[in-house]
Amino acid sequence: MRRMEFKMEREGLVKPGDEITVSEGVLPFSWYYTIEPAVAMSANYENRERLSARKGVVVEVRTDESGYTVVAEFDE
Repeated sequence: MRRMEFKMEREGLVKPGDEITVSEGVLPFSWYYTIEPAVAMSANYENRERLSARKGVVVEVRTDESGYTVVAEFDE
């Protein structure tokens, strides 16, 4: 299992146990992931860190000073 964190701006868009689908975005030298439909966004990842799975499960939603952090697990 691989865990990834996503930044979410509004509360209640996903909750632990929810199945999610992510899309991959491309930058010149990195990739990022978005929980669809535009719920939360990941940090940027290098080529060796790319995600191969596109479906995962939310395991935690944390509140912090900058909003909410969604932690999801992917079967890789």
